[in-house]
Amino acid sequence: MEAMAKKYQQKFRKVKDEMSQWDELQSRLVSQFRNASSIIERLQVIQNPKNYSALKCIGGIGDAVLAKQMESLETILRSMNKTLEVFHGIVLSLGKILRDGRQLVKGGSIQPTSKQLHQRVGIKPTIADCLDGLRLLHEMHQAEYLLKTSVVSALSALTLKPSASALGAFQQLLVDQPNIPKEEVQFIFDIIFAEEIC
Repeated sequence: MEAMAKKYQQKFRKVKDEMSQWDELQSRLVSQFRNASSIIERLQVIQNPKNYSALKCIGGIGDAVLAKQMESLETILRSMNKTLEVFHGIVLSLGKILRDGRQLVKGGSIQPTSKQLHQRVGIKPTIADCLDGLRLLHEMHQAEYLLKTSVVSALSALTLKPSASALGAFQQLLVDQPNIPKEEVQFIFDIIFAEEIC
């Protein structure tokens, strides 16, 4: 059981690597969202001919400015979708790590009993702790990925009918990462790597 616990700790090291990439992507997505929001908020101002005062004499200025802003918005939305693809890759990787972790238990020559799965060897985590931790981390990140996908889809819809309050609420959802409580994630890692902390 001790050797198996060490194998799970290796899996959790891979999870930690994936999660550090997740944090970088999170910062990137929030920045992209803010940039897109700024453009969306400007669209109504840009479309109002009264806002061009002296520049009205330049033929087609309003259309040219609007076209340029829409082009920039399209570029940002494409970048956001690429960022979401990388998030999805991490979710898939966490799912694979979870499946591999389950396979460790099922695929061994000796099938551990329920008692053995919950047996603690010194300060090492139990196999059940490891499996629960992998499952929780995968579920949290999968739920958060789905939320991010919904927010980015809603952002595209807001282009047609901008709402500053909706943009603010969606941005707050992205910033908060409500499905990934940091304390719970840290607690899982503290359990798995208990002997390294001591």
